[in-house]
Amino acid sequence: MLGSAALSVAAAVASLASGSTVNVDVDASEISRRIVHAKVSLPAKTGPMTFTYPKWIPGDHSPDGTIAGVVNMRITAGKETVAWTRDPVEMFAFHVDVPPKATSIEIAFDFVTPSDGGTLSGSNMGTENVGVINFNQLVFVPENAKSDDVTVKARLTVPKGWGAGTALPGTRKGDVFDFDAASLTTFVDSPVNMGRHFKRFVLDDKHAVSVAAESEAALDVPTDVVTEWRQLVAEAGALFGGARHYRRYEFLVTLSDHVDFFGLEHHESSDNRFAERGLIDDDKRAYYASLLPHEYAHSWNGKFRRPADLWTPTFDMPMQDDLLWVYEGLTDYWCGVLTARAGLWDASQYRDSLASIAAAMAHRSGRAWRSLQDTADAAPLTYFGGGGWISFRRGTDFYPEGQLLWLDVDTRIRELSGNKRSLDDFARAFYGMDNGSYVTKTYTFDDVVNTLNQVQASDWATFLHDRLDYTGSELPEHGIERGGWKLVYTDTPNAMDKAMEKVRHGVNLAYSLGLSAGSNGNIYDVQWDGPAFKAGLVPGLVIVAVNSKDYSPDVLKDAVTAAKAGAPIELLVKNDELYSTYRIDYHDGLKYPHLVRAKGSDLLGDIATARK
Repeated sequence: MLGSAALSVAAAVASLASGSTVNVDVDASEISRRIVHAKVSLPAKTGPMTFTYPKWIPGDHSPDGTIAGVVNMRITAGKETVAWTRDPVEMFAFHVDVPPKATSIEIAFDFVTPSDGGTLSGSNMGTENVGVINFNQLVFVPENAKSDDVTVKARLTVPKGWGAGTALPGTRKGDVFDFDAASLTTFVDSPVNMGRHFKRFVLDDKHAVSVAAESEAALDVPTDVVTEWRQLVAEAGALFGGARHYRRYEFLVTLSDHVDFFGLEHHESSDNRFAERGLIDDDKRAYYASLLPHEYAHSWNGKFRRPADLWTPTFDMPMQDDLLWVYEGLTDYWCGVLTARAGLWDASQYRDSLASIAAAMAHRSGRAWRSLQDTADAAPLTYFGGGGWISFRRGTDFYPEGQLLWLDVDTRIRELSGNKRSLDDFARAFYGMDNGSYVTKTYTFDDVVNTLNQVQASDWATFLHDRLDYTGSELPEHGIERGGWKLVYTDTPNAMDKAMEKVRHGVNLAYSLGLSAGSNGNIYDVQWDGPAFKAGLVPGLVIVAVNSKDYSPDVLKDAVTAAKAGAPIELLVKNDELYSTYRIDYHDGLKYPHLVRAKGSDLLGDIATARK
């Protein structure tokens, strides 16, 4: 016998099946003003009806549907205006009474993007020259309707003369796209990027990169980079056993200095956003290089295969994030590997990236009280926990420490098998199935362990739990050492740290002075119990002067170097309208992470070597 919830789902789906498809008409011609207009037509029957706005968006791992951006909502049935009320408990739900004889309702509304350019839920974004549309923000559905069972027919109008890219099939006439009918799941999973300056790089018959930029110069992508993108496609194919779970794949790249750094995975595309010169400036390109590989790997790990607790039939059903160290952590591992194998990084850049991650995680003083597993379990909190005190609070560490965890697994498999087997074998076994299918296959912790044991017998459950559940003072992962390298510190930044400081316009002295600051002196983090902490500094203060000299990142670094010979480090700091002087007792000089060769085989070199 069906319960009331099941009856509600069945009724909603039956209603959709007996009526027309959901029609969505989006007008993005004013996206440069950060305003998008939308009309959604839902099949309906006379009487009470509830419809909802997507709340839990796949890939966001939290209930961050941007309903606050919906304004000016009007509902009609034919020529009749229909009153609506918001549910006082579930505020993503709306109630209406459908008039007699009506077979549909039309919901017209505008969507406005926050002026700070926030990217929650892959927020629609627009400037004078570029824009991104995410359809989860521009659709409503009947309550409890399963996204796989809802058919959507959509139309999109883009600004006059702009280019646009998407994986959603359809035809374009002038500035209007008429998309083919698709399931609500696919529709929401198919963003569109667009721009006044636009270029599409065809990699092969199934893969392309659509780039929208603030300037024509930003589209002058070096030929070598396009070659490396082609190599990325080949390397991913080799890694995942030749199985591809999409009809075609579109890398969507938006280049603007007015956009937050952002990436979001989709099954047949990815939404990638970084600085305007991100593809033509060498340092910036190195800094951003791993973003496309990360989101592309998600087509297999996260989209085709997904933790069971992260798969839901509707967009209002809560997700559970306990396996994000697989969903995101393993993807982060593959992204570094694929970036190196594709040639987007050389081997030294790959090692520098690992050195930076290992140093950051080794200085996570919050490990004393918070496990890696808890950062995944509490992802809806860790994603939006605010800035500052990151070393002690811990944030989304299932990404970077997850990368170290899976390096630990990979090198352990190689060690046990005499380097005859590796995590590549796990990738082929776990993802290299059902070629051509993009129906999601879920998995559990036991499925991960069982597949690892098929590749190389060991007590993988204990191995993983020893690292996931650990609290204490030491970094529990040892893949770098087992891979034939060790972490050391020198007074010279590694190449990736130099690129990071250039892109972020700041200084990272977390491993020496114990703070990180922007070019304007704003302290955005303080290492818990480090020298700066002991001197009384906290995140949010602003450094005005260093040893009576105007602050700049270089002036601060020079002071740290001079302190090795006994010179003071004295900071004039502003706290709102108050000024104070802080003296930091530190004399060990600058410290930046590097990997140096140690004993044993160079497994890191093997891991980074191209397969195709």
